[in-house]
Amino acid sequence: MSQELKRAIEESYRVVVFTGAGISTESGIPDFRSPTGLWKKYAPIDFQEFMASADMRAEAWRRKFEMDKTMAKAAPNKGHMAIAKWVGEGKVSHVITQNVDGLHHVSGVPEDKIIELHGNATYATCLGCGLRHELEEVRALFEASGAAPDCRDCGGIVKSATISFGQAMPEKEMERAHEATLGCDLFLAIGSSLQVFPAAGFPILAKRNGARLIIINREETDMDEIADLVLHEEIGPVLRAVAMLN
Repeated sequence: MSQELKRAIEESYRVVVFTGAGISTESGIPDFRSPTGLWKKYAPIDFQEFMASADMRAEAWRRKFEMDKTMAKAAPNKGHMAIAKWVGEGKVSHVITQNVDGLHHVSGVPEDKIIELHGNATYATCLGCGLRHELEEVRALFEASGAAPDCRDCGGIVKSATISFGQAMPEKEMERAHEATLGCDLFLAIGSSLQVFPAAGFPILAKRNGARLIIINREETDMDEIADLVLHEEIGPVLRAVAMLN
């Protein structure tokens, strides 16, 4: 089956890769939605709750820094490195990801090739003026006061640069993902349950537009039946073999 995947990539002119939590669990980052996922321990805080309550903002930052103890240990695995290799070779035009861990950046994929649909957990932004805040700065202020810090420029609310429940999807990134999907002739959906919309609509869009759809995921997905190839295998070993990494 990996030979069929290899042949499909070689025969394609413009590949788009779409990644979900499954590629990062192999780097030691727990997912959110599984029976043992992070949301079983920490129920997600709705965006409106975050905005309305200083106490909820403080709780959100407390959870964030607790989860970062795990995320900080993670490094890109062979799956990430294979994708980075294909981007470097010009085979993959864009990496659309549902993940917020930043591991595609660390693997060497250029920033302009990455489309983060759910944001990025490695820094924070002011919801008022958009100023970027580094997490070290936010952590120091939080630990000193126990309160969620305000923006140093405008005094606005500072939030991890991720998309929360109830928060609007980023229009620019959604538009970029739409354009990239329509421009590909092969769409690789990797490590995603393909259940979370609107993000999960991109594989369907690619298929309807005439691209081949290949799904690589340990578990079955609702879109397996429309895919041209489905691999229910460990992601890192499969991509490592196809990309011929050491």
